[in-house]
Amino acid sequence: MMLKNVAIATAIVFLLAGCSSGGDSGGGKGGGSVDSAAAEKSFKQNCASCHGNNLEGGTGPALKQIGKEHSKDEIMKQIKNGGGGMPAGLINGDEAENVAAWLASKK
Repeated sequence: MMLKNVAIATAIVFLLAGCSSGGDSGGGKGGGSVDSAAAEKSFKQNCASCHGNNLEGGTGPALKQIGKEHSKDEIMKQIKNGGGGMPAGLINGDEAENVAAWLASKK
């Protein structure tokens, strides 16, 4: 029951972050340059233990279609600041920007 509560709280934090769709560096709905292989590798090393190897969720929310609701900038804010059970700053800098853009492209 505790893990379910953490997953729900994490999902709420993502929703409250006001994320919408996007994939470009400006956080809008346009396309952007993403190194998908590097983003996926970083995700699997740093995020998959909570969000699942296939973005299916676990203790953290599913991210398979996160780009439908969250912009790149808003995903980046969540990565940077954490919250709702998610630790802040698991990845930083260009690596975090690339992962955020990659996730924003998931629609």
